[in-house]
Amino acid sequence: MRQAIRLQGCLNGSWQDQTDLVEFLATHDIKPVIDRSFRLEKLAEAFRYEESGSHFGKIVIEI
Repeated sequence: MRQAIRLQGCLNGSWQDQTDLVEFLATHDIKPVIDRSFRLEKLAEAFRYEESGSHFGKIVIEI
């Protein structure tokens, strides 16, 4: 299982850019679009849903 783990980074600018973005989002009350939430027990179903490409927004896993 450990061999299947993949960590993928994303470059979004400097630390200050990230701080400015978080402040901007909070100031303007901007929130992500949540498409669906799945309980952790339904993780496989959540991945199938993501692979289907039919989602719009974030897919949330609740623990």
